[in-house]
Amino acid sequence: MLHKLLSKFIVTIIIMEQKSGKNEREELYPPNNPLDINLQKGEFTFAKGTTEDPFMKLECGKFLGPIKLVYETYGTLNEDKSNVILICHALTGNAHVAGKSENGDTGWWDPIIGKNRPLDTDKYFIICSNILGGCSGSTGPSSINPKTNKPYAMDFPTITMKDMVNAQKTLLELHFEINHVKAIIGGSIGGMQVLQWGVDYPEFADGLIAIAATSKLSPQAIAFNKIGRHAIMIDPKWNKGNYYSNEVLEGLALARMVAHITYLSDEAMQIKFGRKHQNNSEMYDFDEKFEVENYLDHQGYKFIKRFDANSYLYLSKSMDLFDISREYGSLKDALSRLAAKNIMIISFNSDWLFPPYYSKEMADILKGLGKNIEYFEISSYHGHDSFLIEYEKINPIIQNFINNMEK
Repeated sequence: MLHKLLSKFIVTIIIMEQKSGKNEREELYPPNNPLDINLQKGEFTFAKGTTEDPFMKLECGKFLGPIKLVYETYGTLNEDKSNVILICHALTGNAHVAGKSENGDTGWWDPIIGKNRPLDTDKYFIICSNILGGCSGSTGPSSINPKTNKPYAMDFPTITMKDMVNAQKTLLELHFEINHVKAIIGGSIGGMQVLQWGVDYPEFADGLIAIAATSKLSPQAIAFNKIGRHAIMIDPKWNKGNYYSNEVLEGLALARMVAHITYLSDEAMQIKFGRKHQNNSEMYDFDEKFEVENYLDHQGYKFIKRFDANSYLYLSKSMDLFDISREYGSLKDALSRLAAKNIMIISFNSDWLFPPYYSKEMADILKGLGKNIEYFEISSYHGHDSFLIEYEKINPIIQNFINNMEK
């Protein structure tokens, strides 16, 4: 009993430390009041299967519809619709990128958005939609299949970054009647979507900003995704994807734990946890844990309360399939299609999930092609998650990029 109480106490300490870090961030970047940034929420349904609005053909060759995308917008669209910035979110992100939500959650990239911040809502109209295949309102495996009136589950078709981008483009063109944007920005697989946008629709954006991204996943990254998917699929409660009865999937918690290891660097773990133990006097008991173990438990079991396991399978698979050069024979040929006036790539030296050399390879190719490219490799010990943490370093860079676009 004492062991369990101590374990709960240590987890409480970890949560308090995370809140302390969050409080420090919020002191530097006070959360936006939704009214101040004109936060608006909406949804758009398309691909209804009519002559005028046919089902969407996916890259895998299958058709999907109807498709719903939920979104949030910030700022005000100007009269000629020339002040639009599109944000693409990461693997487990959502459309809530800025401001306080009804339940008190601050948007995941709030410090970048708002008055006098890089994406200034007094100047720009910012859009972020939950990606196709997600589970935060947009159509995905947990959505109802109109043919069966049950969740799609594993009947949902395989989707790719190209499909996500095509869905976003439909949202912009049909719902907002926007045919061109000032910039597209994203981190991690959001950055992959930025690259896909640039290759598939070269003239659509004046600026592209890809942060902590890659042109393709490494074999190591694919291997970690495989472990995560396997953890979900061997969970008996997964039931071949048919678990939609409030089942708690331990496999998804394990998948999240594995993923979190890849988001941090060795140095970050040394600084955050070291070899600290929750109870040194009884460290030989398997119920007692190193603090890093408690952290992973906390992250894993917190995650299963907000994310769908099948969405995790499909979205991680879309990461594995992503290779910007696949249709064009070489990375150079693919990147030669980029026509944005301004391009920026940002990497982090401790990111071993998407190593900086992938970003530098793209930057070098773009430079050789005569593109207007800026490349920054930022020093940070936070690993892949740096794009969600290092605002003091990335904000000035993004601000300068946006300012230069206005010249």
